[in-house]
Amino acid sequence: MILLAIDTSGKNGSLALARDTTALDLEILELVPLEGGTFSAQLVPQISSILKKHGLSKSEISAFAVVSGPGSFTGLRVGLAAIKALSEVLRKPIVAVSRLEAVARSGSFQGEVASAIDAGRGEVYVGEYSLTPPVTMRREQLLSREEFLALFHGRALVTPDPLLANAAKHSGLIVEQVADSRADIIARIGAQKIRSGQTISPEDLEANYIRRSDAEIFAKHS
Repeated sequence: MILLAIDTSGKNGSLALARDTTALDLEILELVPLEGGTFSAQLVPQISSILKKHGLSKSEISAFAVVSGPGSFTGLRVGLAAIKALSEVLRKPIVAVSRLEAVARSGSFQGEVASAIDAGRGEVYVGEYSLTPPVTMRREQLLSREEFLALFHGRALVTPDPLLANAAKHSGLIVEQVADSRADIIARIGAQKIRSGQTISPEDLEANYIRRSDAEIFAKHS
């Protein structure tokens, strides 16, 4: 199985081409960085280039894995639109991967783990996961930094953000700082989800922005 994975959720992005073998081992054929701010111009040419380099055609792609959020509104739209279009044309399945899950699974913690990404404006994207196989998402939400530090005191936390990691340590969390999500990690998670049948069609692929509801926003400012 040939898997194409894309992550355009952050300031910079990446795409990965991988081969899933019969031994349930995923071989990353190549990881290509994508410079932030130019995803729309880079993505399609880079996909064509990486396939050509490895002697593959688009029709040989078996499935797609893509980060569905949370993250940059513009970046997510570009990545999701590209995957939707390719999936529709090639009639191949999609796996949507949460950036928060990728962060959680990048650390060394086992069992119950929280992952967090700075959302700007004093807010934090937070995911809660059980990493005991099979991996289960408990909840994903958007919290103020103060809410997050108070609610998750004493918990195991994985984050790519150094300032958030430092604040969390000083607030009594057990912190592991990791690199932000990359397409090779997304490919590995995607391959596992494909094996367990967790695929979707293009029309079901949506961005997961994890924003507060209008009711929460209005209540906060009342």
